[in-house]
Amino acid sequence: MPTIEDVAKAAGVSASTVSYVLSGKRSISAPTRKRVEEAIADLGYRPHAGARALASSRTNVIGLMVPLRAGVDVSVVMQFVTGVVTRAREADHDVLLLTQDDTGGLERVAAGSMVDAIIVMDVEADDPRVPVLRALRQPTVLIGLPHDPAGLSCVDLDFEAAGRLAAGHLADAGHREVALIGPPAAVLARHTSYADRVIRGWSATCGARDLVGVVEACETTPDGARRAVDAVLERAPGTTGFFVHNEQALPHVLGRLAEHGLAAADDVPVVALCPTAVATAQAFALTSIDIPGEVIGGVAVDMVTARLDGEQPAETRLLTPVLTARGGAAGR
Repeated sequence: MPTIEDVAKAAGVSASTVSYVLSGKRSISAPTRKRVEEAIADLGYRPHAGARALASSRTNVIGLMVPLRAGVDVSVVMQFVTGVVTRAREADHDVLLLTQDDTGGLERVAAGSMVDAIIVMDVEADDPRVPVLRALRQPTVLIGLPHDPAGLSCVDLDFEAAGRLAAGHLADAGHREVALIGPPAAVLARHTSYADRVIRGWSATCGARDLVGVVEACETTPDGARRAVDAVLERAPGTTGFFVHNEQALPHVLGRLAEHGLAAADDVPVVALCPTAVATAQAFALTSIDIPGEVIGGVAVDMVTARLDGEQPAETRLLTPVLTARGGAAGR
């Protein structure tokens, strides 16, 4: 494996000059820099991560906290993770995945200078990690929006607007009794930020548009989906329009609606909040509001690197939801 001394010899410079080219701590003339960069490429030299961290006070590692809790759809989570990892690689950063949900692990990683910055997922409305994150020296970005994000940067889909958009679409299609079939009860009990915001937007629009709107938690199993649909129709038998925010249960919900005679190939009274690939993979062509996980993950990296490179203030970015109508009845 080539060393920094090998690069220096090949470029005809000192080892310290190679170090300065790598760290950028001192101005090096363009011809000299070019010789060093060519020698690095020819030899396939890669600086030792530990030495690079000592020289620059940076690890070039971003911590990504993804607690794998009950009710979480791992396939959707991985779209966010893919966005983070892809953009981090483009920014010459590695990603350290943290799957615990306790603040102790978070403090340990931060205090040990293992990462330059931290991105946190699965944020709750009153998340116990928020006070700890505010106290860290490393910049932090939340994928989610707690009640009080002061001092922290946040990015997410505007889930409250998504709830409003779905209710409004069903109202415009002529439905007066509608239902939100949501995440599992465990997700709602934790007051996970995105779930709370969807319900808030949905309920507000149902009230404003004079809709009879119900909300029903739904487990991800076939039996759970059947129970949720049946519970909705028992509570509000006149329900004709449905908003499903549960990717894993979605095909089972559609199947149960078909058994009740409420869904057919050319007329599906459902709006789904899910990644586009999930919506288009169903037996029926579904109107859907996309969850752009990879895009959001990439934006989170952009935000955290901006804070690393300068004095970018804390900010919140909420992506505008987009509804795509599909099917012969355009989702009615």
